[in-house]
Amino acid sequence: MAETATDPVCGMTVEDSPTTPRITYQGRTYLFCSTACKDRFTADPDQYTEEER
Repeated sequence: MAETATDPVCGMTVEDSPTTPRITYQGRTYLFCSTACKDRFTADPDQYTEEER
């Protein structure tokens, strides 16, 4: 069974696969449902990670 994560931009559950868009920010890897969500996160990552601090 594949690992899953929650897309920090849209909240969708994402399955981890070699083609899943991802980025590592401040030592943590985030997975995304699409490159559009990845691009939104990249433009302003603090907007999507602020709650975790």
